Amino acid sequence: MTTPGDELLFLPLGGAGEIGMNLNLYGCRGKWLMLDLGVTFADESTPGLDVLMPDPAFIVERKDDLVGIVLTHAHEDHLGAVPDLWPLLRCPVYATPFAASVLARKLHEAGLQDEVPVTVIPLGGSLSLPPFELEFVTMTHSIPEPNAVAIRTPHGVVLHTGDWKIDPEPLIGGVTDEAALRRLGTDGVLAMVCDSTNVFVPGEAGSEAEVRDKLVEVIRHRAGLVAVTCFASNLARVESVAKAAVAADRQPVLVGRALHRMVEAAQENGYLTDFPATVAERDAGWLPRDKVCLICTGSQGEPRAALARLASGDNRDIGLQAGDTVVFSSRVIPGNEKSIGRLQNQLAVLGVEIVTDRDADIHVSGHPARDELTRLYQWVRPRIAVPVHGERRHMVEHAALAQACQVPTAIVAPNGSLVRLAPGTAEVIDHVPTGRLARDGTRLVPVDDMGLRDRRKMLWNGAAVAMLVLDRTGRLLAAPKLTVQGLAGDAATVDEALAAGVDALRASVADLSDSEARDDATVAEAARRAVRRVFKSRFDKKPLTDVQVVRI
Repeated sequence: MTTPGDELLFLPLGGAGEIGMNLNLYGCRGKWLMLDLGVTFADESTPGLDVLMPDPAFIVERKDDLVGIVLTHAHEDHLGAVPDLWPLLRCPVYATPFAASVLARKLHEAGLQDEVPVTVIPLGGSLSLPPFELEFVTMTHSIPEPNAVAIRTPHGVVLHTGDWKIDPEPLIGGVTDEAALRRLGTDGVLAMVCDSTNVFVPGEAGSEAEVRDKLVEVIRHRAGLVAVTCFASNLARVESVAKAAVAADRQPVLVGRALHRMVEAAQENGYLTDFPATVAERDAGWLPRDKVCLICTGSQGEPRAALARLASGDNRDIGLQAGDTVVFSSRVIPGNEKSIGRLQNQLAVLGVEIVTDRDADIHVSGHPARDELTRLYQWVRPRIAVPVHGERRHMVEHAALAQACQVPTAIVAPNGSLVRLAPGTAEVIDHVPTGRLARDGTRLVPVDDMGLRDRRKMLWNGAAVAMLVLDRTGRLLAAPKLTVQGLAGDAATVDEALAAGVDALRASVADLSDSEARDDATVAEAARRAVRRVFKSRFDKKPLTDVQVVRI
């Protein structure tokens, strides 16, 4: 479908069928509207990469019809891809003040601060991007200024919730605007596109105010240095840790650039006005250890974050030692179990005590549990439910919950599903190609790029390089050369395999016909297969093999 006609369409390109890198498109009367443009973080299966993001190829081809990018809030999985992908789209960007401040810092780092047109929308404000009329609705989440967006179209209203929860005491920012949500429900909502992250969690997510009280108890009763790690964007939590430190007669210390940037952005917008005075990281090592509370990034085991550097002794100003305590005021994001486990093992080797949310009530989620989802459906009463922001199992369960809440139609639409919301029956009417891009150094490349595939092969199987020097007829003029990297084993075993590989190279050339021996590509392929057979038989590995054929 080149352009939307007289219908209302929804198309997720990221964040539906996965948690992270959200990109949602709405189409109506020839125009497209984008909500959010985020990233997810690479893991050990993508060596050498930092972040992944949705491939926006579908909308890049239609960028002249894209009326703008609207950001619901400042989390990386909702705005982190703007600096990378905006040059492909070149359209206006809209955000509330805190998200705009966070984005401004990212754009400055990317050298785009004077190029990207960012319009700041006030909390509870409205925006006209014909044929779409937008109203921002204040929600609560684990970051300041999360917004739902009510999208008015000629076919009805769609409520796009963004990330949210119902927190009666969020500590920073206002509470969820229940009155606005009920008003929308009374006026009539065609569809609600809604967060599915915690659909399997019974009850309610809990309040940040409860966590603040628990942190005071945990920090007060520890000897030695205390370090607390949490998400830098969870500024209510950061403030709670700092105030708990002061209550325990400790000096709070911010460790990690992301924390400083987030606190600065918050204070620019009138938040954290009574944030406790902090000690500079470079001065913390001069204080008695029982008077220090470090507030660190790195709760997900990120190898370059502040806590990982402390655990490995790479922080030149202060370190961890036996008798200290590290508090993980966060949850484990699915997929990060191994990296967090490695980090906690490092801490255990140092003799550091580890406190997690399994030991004390020091974390609450920023996403709605089942009772909150039910309450929102009771307020809004949409005719159609479209779960997003979850893996496939989350979306299926969310659809069942919505129907239990008397929503007539629930549609499970993973990335690439083109959903017609109106007129007529709401359904998936087509599928469009989707994919992922990776930031590889300074370049954006598809995740299935041949070079990245080869890198993964080398990670698991090693690499081999063979050189054959032949005359024009294909006769060997020197002994084949073979080197290998990344194969484990003692020197004798590897040397034996190399010798067998050289013999196999000789045999591969000898077995070729006269015409085959004169063709470089045929010689190289025969040699490559021979090398891989040798290492498969000895190591059960097929190294990525390159063969250089030299003719004299």
